Amino acid sequence: QVQLVESGGGSAQAGGSLRLSCAASGRTFSMYAMGWFRQAPGKEREFVAAIHCSRGNTDYADSVKGRFTISRDNAKNTVYLQMNSLTPEDMGVYYCAVRGGFLPVLPRRITAYNYWGQGTQVTVSS
Repeated sequence: QVQLVESGGGSAQAGGSLRLSCAASGRTFSMYAMGWFRQAPGKEREFVAAIHCSRGNTDYADSVKGRFTISRDNAKNTVYLQMNSLTPEDMGVYYCAVRGGFLPVLPRRITAYNYWGQGTQVTVSS
C-alpha cells in the first residue's frame, strides 16, 4: 500500500501561481510513476501531468503544457506541481496518484493508477 497526502491548494488570482505537493509513504519502492489529475464541478476527472519516479521524464496535458511543471524529490518521496499563469479553467480538486507497476509509457488513464490522495482544492478568481 502507498499512502498519499496532498497539500498546497488554495486560492489565486488569474495569472497567479500555486504549488501543490504530494507526499507518499508506505511501499514507495514500488512506485513507477506519479501523476496529477483534476476534477472541476460537474466534469470528469482529467489527466494533468505525470512523472516517472526513476527516470524523471514527464508528460503533460495540452491544456497545461508550458504553464505547469511536475517534479519530484525522491529523497522525500514527494512530487510537486508548480502551476503558473493560472486561469479560472484550472479550478477544481487536484488529486495525486501513483502507478505501482511498469508501463511502456507514462500513463494518462485514471484506471492505470493504483493509489490516490484525498485531493486538494484549487480556486482561481478572474
